[in-house]
Amino acid sequence: MSTYEDYTSTSAHYDSTRWALGVEIVLGCVADAATPLAELVLLDAGCGTGNYAAAVLPHVARIEAIDASEAMLEVAGDKLSAQRSDGRIGFSRASVDQLPFDDASVDAVMINQVLHHLGDSRDSGWQRHGRVIGELARVLRPGGTLVVNTCSEAQLRDGFWYYSLIPRAAEALRRRYAPLAVLEGFMVDHGLRPIGRFVPVDGVVQGEAYFDVRGPLRTDWRSGDSTWALTDADELAAARAELTALDERGQLAEDVARRDARRPDVGQMTFLAARRSSA
Repeated sequence: MSTYEDYTSTSAHYDSTRWALGVEIVLGCVADAATPLAELVLLDAGCGTGNYAAAVLPHVARIEAIDASEAMLEVAGDKLSAQRSDGRIGFSRASVDQLPFDDASVDAVMINQVLHHLGDSRDSGWQRHGRVIGELARVLRPGGTLVVNTCSEAQLRDGFWYYSLIPRAAEALRRRYAPLAVLEGFMVDHGLRPIGRFVPVDGVVQGEAYFDVRGPLRTDWRSGDSTWALTDADELAAARAELTALDERGQLAEDVARRDARRPDVGQMTFLAARRSSA
């Protein structure tokens, strides 16, 4: 369960501004593993509302999907009810640091934008991140692939135009993301070999909704990025007031374009891939 976001309430709006950005990267990474893609059993660790599972499922044999939020699982289950009935996907309520699966039981694992919800930090040595990476590695079969969808420091600094509206929340979020090198170090510690970093620079997490310059004024829009859950009432009110003032002066679109100028260069997500030895 997220240590700061209430997904029981946000689950109702989450899909209005989120989609499976970079799914082609996930498929490319797992397709190069020991098991043929069409025969592959994949674990979706922290599946949320099932957007990535829905995009990947047509290409693999089966998905095991887990999440700690019952509300998110309900949305995902409804979305994939036909495939669930056919036995192509299973859903379990579980934590990513205590997976309900045997050792070496899946061919691939994907974990998409989950790790920053662990409540970990640099001060703790990212210990819970290490335990989670260990759990994900534990369930991988020889030759299996782990794909971690996270954000780099540059992406958290320059990849989201509205973060400059809420600097305290944005900084609190940055402190929750482990550096890429730290995550790759944990992969090595648990017997995995990093095989690449991949950035979908031509897409955004929220799709077309990201470019809605008035979006942050609405609760449903803000539900698509948990950073807003880290704002307090004063910071949120200040952000709303700043946007409203810019809009009234006819400067909002120009201001958002300025804030978003670096995003096409850095992207918004980084996918780390690692593989267990087939020996």
